[in-house]
Amino acid sequence: MMYFGLMARAQHYFLVYKPYGYLSQFSPADGHEGLGSLGDFPKTVYPVGRLDHDSEGLLLLTNDKALNHQLLNPRFAHPRTYWAQVEGAITPTACDRLAAGVDIKIKGKTHHTLPARASLLDPDPVLPERNPPIRFRKSIPTSWLQLELTEGKNRQVRKMTAAVGFPTLRLVRSSIAGVQLGSMQPGEVVPMPQKTLYRKLGLQLP
Repeated sequence: MMYFGLMARAQHYFLVYKPYGYLSQFSPADGHEGLGSLGDFPKTVYPVGRLDHDSEGLLLLTNDKALNHQLLNPRFAHPRTYWAQVEGAITPTACDRLAAGVDIKIKGKTHHTLPARASLLDPDPVLPERNPPIRFRKSIPTSWLQLELTEGKNRQVRKMTAAVGFPTLRLVRSSIAGVQLGSMQPGEVVPMPQKTLYRKLGLQLP
C-alpha cells in the first residue's frame, strides 16, 4: 500500500483510477473494497462526487472544499466524459437522442436529461481489461459510446443508454474537464499539484 505522508493541514489532490467493484469511499462494505486499500491517504481527503461500484475510471480526492463546490454545484456545469461499452451497434440516431436529452427515472420521478455530447467511439478506446470481464454474447455485437455530461444524476449514463435501447455493459469515466484518465491503470493513485489541477480544470486559483 502506498503511503502519502503529507502535512495534515495542507491541501491535497489525488487522481485515482477507481477499479471495477470498488466503492467511492474509504471503507469496504457489502463485499466491495474501499479506496482505503489503494493507499494510506491523509485523513482529511474525500472523493469529489462518486462512481458506482460497477463503474470505473477517474476519481478526484481532495480536502479542498472550494474545489468540491465548484465541481459538484450544478450551476457551474462542469463537464465529465464517460466511455460506455453498450450492447448492440449504437446508431447515429441514438446518439442524437442522447445529445438532445432523454427521460429517465430519478427516485421515482421523470427527469429529462440536459443537452449532452454523444458520439460513437471508433476505434474502441484502449483500456485495461476489466476484472471480471463483461458478459459476451456471440450473436450480439457491442460498441463504444462517448458521452459528455454536465450533470450527475444517480446511474445517469446507464439509464440514458438503456432509454435509447442500448444497455451499458462497461462504464469508464475518462475525464473531468481537462483532467484525463490517460494511461492510468486500475488502482493507480497520482498526487496532483494544486496549480496544475486548477489549470486543467479551467478554474482560477483561490
